Amino acid sequence: MKEETIFSGFGGQGVLSMGMVLCYAGMKENKEVCFMPSYGPEMRGGTANCITIISNSAISSPIISRFDSVVALNQPSVDKFEKTIKPGGSLIYDSTNVINPPIRSDINIYAIPGSEEAVKLNNMKVLNMIMLGAYLKVRSTVTLDSTLLGLKEIFPERYHKIIPLNIEALEIGMSLANN
Repeated sequence: MKEETIFSGFGGQGVLSMGMVLCYAGMKENKEVCFMPSYGPEMRGGTANCITIISNSAISSPIISRFDSVVALNQPSVDKFEKTIKPGGSLIYDSTNVINPPIRSDINIYAIPGSEEAVKLNNMKVLNMIMLGAYLKVRSTVTLDSTLLGLKEIFPERYHKIIPLNIEALEIGMSLANN
């Protein structure tokens, strides 16, 4: 098994956190992992993405241009990365923030109203966990249990009080991917 994914959106949406949680979850399952973030100089509002590779065997290079999955949190990400998905791959996007939905017929497309659900939870910061939950349901790269361990690893101790909200967001994302 080898899963090559790019998470993409604007800075401040938690794109890098999604990749970090996924990689920590992969490590908890004794898988090989690679995390390669990329972001503009802006603190918030600039482009941000990260490539993750989770594999049962050694990873030869973090530099890839074709992906098994794309998780896109905004229109520019869909526009930029839709064409980079391997045939049969998956595009999971925040349908609340995307006006022009993807059109490819050789990939699996999942429209997840992530921002809408984050508003219902009264916390836009959990958009990333909603989308990660949808990704976990669609791709089954790592288990939910490992993902929860990954959450505890990336959050400093002072933020552990918000882990239950993030777990709820993950579960919502998983349920939305069923539809």
